[in-house]
Amino acid sequence: MKTIHTVLLYSLLVLLSACQNDNDTADAYGNFEAVETTVSAEATGALQRFEVEEGQSLKVGQVVGQVDTEQLQLRKAQLLASERAVRSRTPNVTAQLSAYEQQIAVQQQQLKTLQREKERTQNLINAGAAPTKQLDDIVAQMDVIERQIALIRQQRTAQASALGTQRGGTAAESAPLAEQVKQLDDQIKKSSVVNPLDGTVTVKYAEPGEVVSYGKPLYKIAALTDITLRAYVGGDQLVNVKPGQKVKVFVDAPNDQLKPYEGTVTWISSKAEFTPKVIQTKDERVNLVYAMKINVRNDGGLKIGMPGEVRFADIKR
Repeated sequence: MKTIHTVLLYSLLVLLSACQNDNDTADAYGNFEAVETTVSAEATGALQRFEVEEGQSLKVGQVVGQVDTEQLQLRKAQLLASERAVRSRTPNVTAQLSAYEQQIAVQQQQLKTLQREKERTQNLINAGAAPTKQLDDIVAQMDVIERQIALIRQQRTAQASALGTQRGGTAAESAPLAEQVKQLDDQIKKSSVVNPLDGTVTVKYAEPGEVVSYGKPLYKIAALTDITLRAYVGGDQLVNVKPGQKVKVFVDAPNDQLKPYEGTVTWISSKAEFTPKVIQTKDERVNLVYAMKINVRNDGGLKIGMPGEVRFADIKR
């Protein structure tokens, strides 16, 4: 009797264990991954400062390093000096043309004086108090002044054209220098290592004091506040899941326990990762495996490469 009881108890334990194992069976398995961004140097020179450590959290826009810019600064100073020298040769058109304006103004004032003298002399001639020759002399003087004014205006026009050509030449000469200064300003700006996104440093490639070149990787950073579980599901399970659906994600915990997370299916592959034989039996069709991505809010316990499993039975549909 005792033996029968023992056998029944053992059978019950085996049955319960089988049921428990069946309930623990996941619908999909995979590993966590994240989009990692490689931050590279955008300048060449000694890495004077580099404040990055693996596992460190960085903010977007945070300056974490500085490449030496001494040679760039010296080159910029040289270009600025050359630009000032060129601009110093630029003529002051207004100042140089003002002399012609003053000469014209003096001549016009003399012309007005002679015009009044002409009118007064004409009245005297009409009264018989002055000879006609006196009027002719005034008119002749007025003609000379008018020709002088015309000549000064021609000279002013020619000088303005020459000054404009000279001014355009110096401007054309200084323009490339100004553009080179802008290029150096951009290179100096890019000598600062600026973190591009909020995230955690996953890999560090450089150390302070190293000489880096343009494009050399400095570190990798990934946004780990949300992490992606890339899992694989059998073809017979595709009817149970769709993008946007909530699922339960589990990872290993101490004492053979599983820690649950809530995830959201963001993508399901449209084709199988592994293609079976051309002639497929019903059992072989189950071997079709489709990739899927599940977004999981990370509490800090999820790491890149960590395995995880998914259960669709716990979904609230």
